[in-house]
Amino acid sequence: MESVFQYGNEQSGNVLLQMVGDHDMDSLEREVQLIRELSGTSDFRLIAVKVNNWNDDLSPWPNPAVFGNEGFGGYADKTLKMLMDEVVEPVRTGASEDLKMYIGGYSLSALFALWTVYQTDIFSGCAAASPSMWFPRFVDYIADKTILTDRVYLSLGNKEEKTRNPIMRQVGDAIRRSYEILKDKVDVTLEWNEGNHFKDADLRTAKGFAWVLKK
Repeated sequence: MESVFQYGNEQSGNVLLQMVGDHDMDSLEREVQLIRELSGTSDFRLIAVKVNNWNDDLSPWPNPAVFGNEGFGGYADKTLKMLMDEVVEPVRTGASEDLKMYIGGYSLSALFALWTVYQTDIFSGCAAASPSMWFPRFVDYIADKTILTDRVYLSLGNKEEKTRNPIMRQVGDAIRRSYEILKDKVDVTLEWNEGNHFKDADLRTAKGFAWVLKK
């Protein structure tokens, strides 16, 4: 974990937590403004935590490369421990009883967020925008485990499954199956956005956080 960046109202009892990489840094201020517009409130604090290695730090278990040459180290458990010790516990210390924390993200960060709410019950909601649901064995994992939050936002671009990569093209069926798994257990929605995986990441993430804030 490299750095922690805070946006919005630092005194708010609504805390949004998002794992980010270098590619997210230029769009976070716009994301915060979009959350304000979509949720109709400025009463939130966004804490963005930058990871050192996107593929390694956010993947729940090791997996070979599915595109390019970079595989996945499976260090999500170490990342979560650091997150709890260095970010979550300091926020909770001295906070009022009505503190609510939400976790969310985009792409592999969204997968990490969804995995996290199967590890701990401290989050009141999860905003998983265009999550990497193609990640091998992940849907089977959530089918077998007990989710520990009350609400989940899922989204995907309507062109994301239209790819030549045989693993990544499974993302559409995987998110549909995940929605079916979750709908009888939690308050869940699945939103389809226009475009491929690389379109409007800040807007899509903002939609997810606005949804969990408004519920």
